Order: sequence, then C-alpha cells, then structure tokens
Amino acid sequence: MASPETTSAPGSSAFPRISKRIGGIAESATLAVDAKAKALKAAGRPVIGFGAGEPDFPTPEAIVAAAAAACADPKNHRYTPAAGLPELREAVAAKTKRDSGYEVTAAQVLITNGGKQAVYQAFATIVDPGDEVLLPAPYWTTYPEAITLAGGVPVQVTADETTDYLVTVEQLEAARTEKTKVLLLCSPSNPTGSVYSREQITAIGEWALEHGLWVITDEIYEHLLYDGAETVSLPVAVPAMADRTIVLNGVAKTYAMTGWRVGWLIGPTDVVKAAANLQSHLTSNVANVSQRAALEAVSGSLDAVDEMRKAFDRRRRTIVDLLSAIPGVECPTPKGAFYVYPSVKALIGKTLRGTEIKDTVQLAALILEHAEVAVVPGEAFGTPGYLRLSYALGDDDLKTGVTRMAELLGEIEL
Repeated sequence: MASPETTSAPGSSAFPRISKRIGGIAESATLAVDAKAKALKAAGRPVIGFGAGEPDFPTPEAIVAAAAAACADPKNHRYTPAAGLPELREAVAAKTKRDSGYEVTAAQVLITNGGKQAVYQAFATIVDPGDEVLLPAPYWTTYPEAITLAGGVPVQVTADETTDYLVTVEQLEAARTEKTKVLLLCSPSNPTGSVYSREQITAIGEWALEHGLWVITDEIYEHLLYDGAETVSLPVAVPAMADRTIVLNGVAKTYAMTGWRVGWLIGPTDVVKAAANLQSHLTSNVANVSQRAALEAVSGSLDAVDEMRKAFDRRRRTIVDLLSAIPGVECPTPKGAFYVYPSVKALIGKTLRGTEIKDTVQLAALILEHAEVAVVPGEAFGTPGYLRLSYALGDDDLKTGVTRMAELLGEIEL
C-alpha cells in the first residue's frame, strides 16, 4: 500500500510528494498556538493569547514615517544589493558598536528577512552534514529545525530552574565530541528570559576558543534587561573569538517591528559573503521600505525602547507574582526578554475536570479549552514539564488571563 505521502495513480511517480528534508520540519509551535488563539478569538471566544513573542506596542511613529516616505521614493521600487542597503549595513555596524561595544565593518553585516532567516543562513553557511551543534535547552523552537535543515545534528544540553536555565561549561564539555563544530547561545533567552552574566559568557567563549568551535549567538533581546542584569556580546568578552562568532539580531523585538521582517547577521567577512551568496538565490534583497524603516530605527533614539522596557518590566513582576501564587506552579523571575517559563511538573499525573494530565501538551490544551487561555507547552522548547508565557501583551489581558488559569488549575488536588 502506498504511504499517504506518495501517489499511486496510473502513470504517477512513486517518489514521496514531500521531500524528507521538508517533511521532517515541525511547524513553529509558538506561531501555531498564536494562530489557534487568534482563530478562536475571531470566532467569538474571549481567548487571551500568551503564545507569540510579539510586543503589543505600535512601531514608533518616526520609524513609520520613514517607511511612508520610502514608499514615495522610486529608488525603493527597484532591486537593491542582496546583502542589504549599504547605508543600513553601515548603520547596523555603528549601532553594534554603540550598544555592545563590538566594532565591525559594514562588510561584516548581512541584512536578512527577519531574525529567522539570519538563524537559518548562519547554520547553512558553516554547518556541513553530520556536524554537531550544541543546543542549550530550553531552546527557541526554530533552532533545532534550522540546524537539521542545514544537515547538522542538534545535541541538546539541558538546564532547569535550579540553575536559572543556564548551562555550564562543564555541561557543554560533557556533550562535546570530535564532531562538535558549533555552539548556539541565546542571551537574554527565549523561552526562559534567563541572562548569562559577563563572567559566564567569558568562560563559555574561552572554552569554545580552546576547542576551536564556532559560536552563533542570538542577541535579539539585548535591550530587554531587568533588575540591573548585564550581559556582554561574546566576541567583546573574548576578542579572539571574533573570527569564529556569528552574531544574530534584528529590529523585531526592540522596536516593536515583528511584521517588518528585518534582521541581520554579523560575522567574519568570508562567512557574510557566503551567506549573502545564498541569500541572493533565496530571497534577493529585503523589502526596501522595511530596510528604510530599520535604518531609522537603528540610527534613532532609544527613548521609545526604554519606555517599552519599563512596561515589560512592570508586566514581568505582575505575571511572576500571579503565577507563583498558583499551587503546583514554580515560576523563576526572568532577568531579560519578555517570557516566563514556569515549571508545572507538580501538576503532571494529576486530574483536571475528569482528565488525567499526562504531559504539558495536554495541560496546555486543557487550559485553552477550559480557561480560554493560550500558552505554549515546554515540549516545544525541548523540556517537557514547563509552560512558556509571553508577557508582551496588555496589562489587563495579562491579569485576566493568568487569573483564569489560576482558577482552573486551583481545581487540581495536589
């Protein structure tokens, strides 16, 4: 009997309809939860979504105005260099020196269609089939899929709430083999909001240097730090690693520009040139209007960013307090980004409204069904037993949503 992925019609091919490479990709769990929440809301249900990491603020007016002006300029109606507008590449280099103290040239910057394209192209450019990539978990859902697409092998290195979800050099060394080529680092972290200190990043960078590894470091939440937390870009902490480090970033989170789709990749010039060659065939240039908007964003004041950060900080404290009051829920206080990652291990195996909770996938489904609140189960981030909630939503919705969860989960007998 033909598999569902093949066709057995007369004269047709017996090859799979979908390639194994693409067929093996899992849908983005966070976007799937967000889409389901929005669909239910459109159908009239009062669903509150904690799924997608998307700021609820509008893009700052000056950035929108720059985009509007760009629409009217005919030079933006044509192809531009695949690697990005030269002036935007220069501005990103200047912004990188301003914000992190990392001095790079425009030739080391590649402008991409959002941060996700930067992630994929980074792995595609330096990973060969069979190369192992150390992947600290909990991890963002796209990382393992991008590694696998590039032919690499994700090697999960797991941390939990007892270490604030931060992996140690000792853990990394225990996972390293002769096939290990790359370490992925994300700080501040999605999904946990944890932040590696300067000392921790320095130790990790020195370890990577000692063993000749590459590091891909995702710094897209760099401006969202709380409680005096500080971090450092790895090639600044360990300058000798600059030739083996790729820095990922973008405008989406910092400037409330998720829909504009502008990210970037910073690395050695040979890596950037190779990634730009790939992009020239994959997408050509990023939309010029979006690039002009990003130019205004990275060149302008950080005042609007600071105002958003203050709001996120307020919501962070609120959601941690509310979740921590729920029996069976343990919620560490994050120091960055706009996520909380509470442990709900104590609820697994218990019964809720006649249903035994077998895992956090089922728990998230029950919360959506009975409390009309959308959260993402820890399985999506490589660590069952947890839930991720984004607090990048309005204060009233945040309080209402967590209160609904608390009322529902309060029915569970521990």
